[in-house]
Amino acid sequence: MKKKVLGIIVVFVLIQFIRPEKNNSNISKNDISTVYQIPSEVKDILKTSCADCHSNSTEYPWYSEIAPISWFIAQHVNEGKEHLNFSEWTTYNDRQKNHIIEEMEEVLEEHEMPLNSYLLIHKNAKLSDNQYTVLVNWVKTLK
Repeated sequence: MKKKVLGIIVVFVLIQFIRPEKNNSNISKNDISTVYQIPSEVKDILKTSCADCHSNSTEYPWYSEIAPISWFIAQHVNEGKEHLNFSEWTTYNDRQKNHIIEEMEEVLEEHEMPLNSYLLIHKNAKLSDNQYTVLVNWVKTLK
């Protein structure tokens, strides 16, 4: 039993050296704000509820330094950026932009974002009905 516990501790310590890349960069020249006027209320909502997974500016909590949690967070952020990355908006072609805009509208109208798994820890990211309406109305202006 002691050998198993010691083995688990050794493995836990060793996995701490396997570090995923952080998702932090300065505002990109490709940011959506370089193309569209974004009202301050929308900017605030995007920063609080969307940017961690859908931009190049993730704000990492302290526990993101601990493996395997760090791996889960990195995978979650990378997956979010695959669907939409506000920091890389101008790199999308027109077809991609139109698809993303349609998806954003649908996801927001259905209140599918932010994900419940994200909201478990980020309580301040929960959107009110009014905030959903603000975002949906803004997304409609992007068409």
